[in-house]
Amino acid sequence: MYAIIFDEHDLGNPVKRVTSVHRTRDSAEAELSEHRKTHGKKVEECNMRIVWVEKKIKTGDSVTPAQFETWRPGEPVPEGETHSDED
Repeated sequence: MYAIIFDEHDLGNPVKRVTSVHRTRDSAEAELSEHRKTHGKKVEECNMRIVWVEKKIKTGDSVTPAQFETWRPGEPVPEGETHSDED
């Protein structure tokens, strides 16, 4: 299932709080987009992101990096996401 997590990218705190759970990436992206509009945040400023989690979870749970992936296995990854921004 897809989850939106709160991720401050703090290596000292690997536990991430689940803010919402979705059956599809499209519904997760719609909610995250609405959140960004409501709070006036750009993608780079928002500490929330969409991840894929194999185990059953619910809003309010916590996950660690070992429990989630950025993309669901077998999911097509958009061309812009396959290359690093750094050279």
